[in-house]
Amino acid sequence: MHALIQPTRGFPMVRIPARNGGQPVEVCLVAQLSPGGGDRLFAGASGQQRGHASFVDALDEPSAKLFGVDAEHDDRSSVYSFAVDAGGHPFHRHAGHRVFTAVSGSGGAQLRFSTIDDDTLRRDPQAFLDALHVVDVPPDSLFTVRFGGGTWHQFAPRRAGSPHPVFFALSCHTDELGGIRDPALADTIRRDGADIPTLTELLPPAVRQVLEAQPFHHLRVATTTLSLHAAPDTFALRACAHIRARVGRLRQRLAAARAPAGFIGRRYRQASVELAAVPEGSLLSEQFDAGFHHQDMFALTLPRPETAASAQALLADVLEGFLVNRPLGVSWLMRLRNVLVRPLRLRRSPLGCPVSSLLSDDRSRLFAGRYPVLDQRISDDRRRVEVLLGADDRHLAFRSCVGVEETAAGLRITLGTRVRCRNAFGHAYMAMIERTHRRYIAPTMLEMAVAHALQQHEAPVRAPAVAVA
Repeated sequence: MHALIQPTRGFPMVRIPARNGGQPVEVCLVAQLSPGGGDRLFAGASGQQRGHASFVDALDEPSAKLFGVDAEHDDRSSVYSFAVDAGGHPFHRHAGHRVFTAVSGSGGAQLRFSTIDDDTLRRDPQAFLDALHVVDVPPDSLFTVRFGGGTWHQFAPRRAGSPHPVFFALSCHTDELGGIRDPALADTIRRDGADIPTLTELLPPAVRQVLEAQPFHHLRVATTTLSLHAAPDTFALRACAHIRARVGRLRQRLAAARAPAGFIGRRYRQASVELAAVPEGSLLSEQFDAGFHHQDMFALTLPRPETAASAQALLADVLEGFLVNRPLGVSWLMRLRNVLVRPLRLRRSPLGCPVSSLLSDDRSRLFAGRYPVLDQRISDDRRRVEVLLGADDRHLAFRSCVGVEETAAGLRITLGTRVRCRNAFGHAYMAMIERTHRRYIAPTMLEMAVAHALQQHEAPVRAPAVAVA
């Protein structure tokens, strides 16, 4: 039974003074999710975190560095994600200041803090218990925490033996070098080589023995309970917690059953334009000398960066882009086309027709040692490179040319197609698809392939960041 219950019209929060004279511990409850939302979020976010490039699983606190120290711009902050599962994690502390925002699991979370100073702790390990203060956070809740360097802390379930995760959090280390006295560690931080385990100090063995002498939940410790919608120690709050716990387990299982998936959407300023004619000297200009029935050529010009890949390397990345960064709409159109032409025994492919021969099994002629082509041409100064693609079918034959050229205006990437119809059905087929091909399929495929190539040549980042267009 709580000795004091204080209503508030704002965010419920607590400020715990530090006994070591440092910054107080502050916890603020912001909002509550729908029943089971905490367990569901934990399952989904933890799955994404495990797949992150910087994932580390140590000290019962799996984590990933999202943004690291940027010495070039004198930014010493870092941002991490971290998770605390149903088993909780050990008491520990960090030299630097911490701010994190988290969502508790569907069983709630217990935040344990001790701001005892080091001299007192060395003299009397038992004094650690006297300096403890616990904050109970309700299930499925969004909350934020701030505390100073040197604060011992442990995060655990509100109820012993709870099957629910404690929380998933995003933590801001406002100054990764703050409080660091070890020169070797400071140098590691400046190189952005640190992670949560290397910045963590565990309790001395003597204090751990004091804590392990009896279950923590049996200790009588100063406790603050934060809640929304209903006061602590009420039937309404207990009933709500019971419902959330039941729903949370179900939603966690459903979320965990889904494979983690993330997407990064980008939109670049450059757009393709249709050229009035095929450039002189292009491989495409030499195709179907006896005559053709369709021709187009699209170009996209990029400003030339100070340091750029060679035309050959850029073209290889553009070809890879056709394979791996396919427009969803084009893919669906190809599926529909494949179904419709199957009875006619026409050639079928999952890849848009202008570059579908990149999936050919013919390895007799390869560009960059990987991509099957009909022909290729590299200028003597290596500033212009082209490859010829295409195939012959029952109703028509097509040739497509993909090229990269270094011009005074920048890097020009082109995709052009010529089609020679072989019978009446071929003419009817082209009449049906020409408008869609010219206005959507060809320019969109080129833009998305170039976007992939641009991403390959961007400056590498320490951990992937998301920018949705």
